[in-house]
Amino acid sequence: MLPPLPDVHCRYIGEWTATKLRWNLAVDQTESEALEVYAETCETTVVHYNPAP
Repeated sequence: MLPPLPDVHCRYIGEWTATKLRWNLAVDQTESEALEVYAETCETTVVHYNPAP
């Protein structure tokens, strides 16, 4: 579920994705599809992450 304020949706999605990438966490099909749909509205969001040691 996304935060209630629409203004932070893109930031939330970016941070969620960065966390998944950083820790090499699995993403199931449903989650992947939802992230893709939400990310379509976040054209200027860039995901930055450092892989966990």
